[in-house]
Amino acid sequence: MIGAGIPPSAGGAWTFRASTQHDAASIAALLTAAGLNPNTRPEDLSWKYWRERADWPGSRSYVLCDRGELVAHGNIVPGEIAWGHERARIIHVVDWAAQPRAMGAGVSLMKRLGRLADILLSVGGSSDTRRILPVIGFRPHSSIFACARPLHPLRILGASGTRRWKLLPRLARSTLWRLQAPSFRAGSWEAHRIGPEHVHELAAVLPRPMHDIGVFRRSEALFQHLLQCPIVGSELYGVAHSGRMRGYFLLTFAPRQARLADLWIDSQDPADWRALIQCAVSRALQHPDAAEMTGWASDSALSQRFLECGFHVRGAQPVMLAVRGNWKPPSTLHVQMLDTDAAYLHHGLPELWL
Repeated sequence: MIGAGIPPSAGGAWTFRASTQHDAASIAALLTAAGLNPNTRPEDLSWKYWRERADWPGSRSYVLCDRGELVAHGNIVPGEIAWGHERARIIHVVDWAAQPRAMGAGVSLMKRLGRLADILLSVGGSSDTRRILPVIGFRPHSSIFACARPLHPLRILGASGTRRWKLLPRLARSTLWRLQAPSFRAGSWEAHRIGPEHVHELAAVLPRPMHDIGVFRRSEALFQHLLQCPIVGSELYGVAHSGRMRGYFLLTFAPRQARLADLWIDSQDPADWRALIQCAVSRALQHPDAAEMTGWASDSALSQRFLECGFHVRGAQPVMLAVRGNWKPPSTLHVQMLDTDAAYLHHGLPELWL
């Protein structure tokens, strides 16, 4: 949300700084006034903004102030992308808002945040946000396909956002898609849950850069941080084939929805990727609340694997990048929910895609 109104106080300038927990109430009030409706419980804000992460020491929340009054805020989701022999720091800005009276504060804040990394990433966003981003240097890069498949269709009953006259057709469609989804015989594939103390077991199967596909760096510390998230439940699984670890997936659970927040397997064989996704589906089916399962595909190959596993494309979101210096991003980015706040953001009620 970009402010419109009056400039900084006469004779002064906005102060840019990292926020602290003392700013929590002011940040929550600003976000609520902006209509963002974020997760603003104290424990949620503490985890998102200030809990230590090895890849970004200190606060991940930044503010602009006018004579001590908070006028704009942005929270960064930090990352590193790798392709070929290149490495670049990349950040995605969420909880971005400004006071309506503070003309240009949102833009000013975003420009300052852009100096903290080599590349700024934007996925989706409101129509207002998409209109402003090109003004501050963002350019279209690609699209992310949002995919979903039903798990337990009857659980959509009572979900928010569904008009009563649409409920029966929606239930019928989800039931049909559930019956049409392919069955999965695990065979020699096996998924076992990994706790925070055993994340190191995945070291050999974390994403590795390829020549023309940029992957986001994964680390033991990153997964440990996500597994401590108070906003959603989360489960991390290692996937083995014939007893050898081959890949992993991360599930998060919003109301009535299982999200495939991250996945990777050390293979380019479509059959292996299908097995990985089906292992994740099998685990999501066991969750006591999930009505559907969702996932992101930022390339055509992964999108096709989702379709083959009974998912349906429910829309596309634009991916935009703002690049500093002479960086030339790869043509394809393997962007997952974990690289934004989509892994955990929800508003307390079911918001189903099917």
